[in-house]
Amino acid sequence: MLSTYIDLALGLILLFLLLSLLVSGLNEAVVRMLSIRSKFLWAYLRDTLDGSDAQGKSWLPSRIREVFGSLPFLRDPRPAHDSRPAPSESPEMPAQEDKAQDAMTVLLYERVREIDHPKRGRTSIADLPPERFSVAMMEMAAREPGGVEGLLEKLKAMNSPLYGHLKGVWETAQRDLDRFRQGVEGWFDSEMQRLSMLYRRYVKWVVAALALAVTLLFTMDGLEYTKTLLRDNGFRASVTAVASAPGAYDELKARCAQADPVPCITETLSQPALLTMLDQGIVRIALPAEGDPSITWNGGAWWDRLTTPSHWPGFLLTYVALLFGAPFWWDLFRRLTGIRSRR
Repeated sequence: MLSTYIDLALGLILLFLLLSLLVSGLNEAVVRMLSIRSKFLWAYLRDTLDGSDAQGKSWLPSRIREVFGSLPFLRDPRPAHDSRPAPSESPEMPAQEDKAQDAMTVLLYERVREIDHPKRGRTSIADLPPERFSVAMMEMAAREPGGVEGLLEKLKAMNSPLYGHLKGVWETAQRDLDRFRQGVEGWFDSEMQRLSMLYRRYVKWVVAALALAVTLLFTMDGLEYTKTLLRDNGFRASVTAVASAPGAYDELKARCAQADPVPCITETLSQPALLTMLDQGIVRIALPAEGDPSITWNGGAWWDRLTTPSHWPGFLLTYVALLFGAPFWWDLFRRLTGIRSRR
């Protein structure tokens, strides 16, 4: 009896792990395809350097609908890509700024564009090292007649939100250039950490939407699957046989949950026992012992399952399980099977 419940736990963990990896893969594909990380960074930079846009709106999303609509599709905060190297000397900052100009954003991109490569005509920079940002600020200050003081006066005249931040750093550094550079570096590093936390908070909503889509597209009823594992000894044995093979899942977390998860998920799905787990989806995949794999439309049976109220509690169980994420289920799977990550 104890072995049966261990096999049941393995089967459930494997199911939720596989679906969570699929959610992670879809999320990573969406993020890369729409350049979300780069847009998020440059939305923050525009808000910090130049303030709100011409309509008085913040570039960073403040509501959930902006996470799904404005930032990915409607408003692209990234500068246009420029393949030329940065000029030897930063141009002088304007005394006044029109909101449509975004002068500070343009000047910053000019100083860092040597680390850039194009993506559909826009910058692809998604990570700006604090050291590079502080150097860019020093290069801009060196171009002004009054040095840092002149830079601060220009920022104040332009109504740039950056003025308050740099003014505080300059006063704290007691007008020492080296300490100022280090202060700017430390301030920007802390801002990037705060931005990463904000990014993860918004990404959770995207993951929640993808988890719901995966649950419904595969009509995965967690309660029904639990009953199948308990009653069908042959199916339970085939699933746990896959789960108990250390070679099949060695370094699964590193390969699937973090870097390029789609090929890993495809490889994992090639196991017949795991295909049976996802046999109620909108499409059905068959891997015969001989011949080519086949994909058939399963829309009728899928819709019947989706509209049957008795399945809804199982759908809810699966959805809640996917919200825990692939790292959680991987850790449980690793502990139960004894798989160890390579050092």
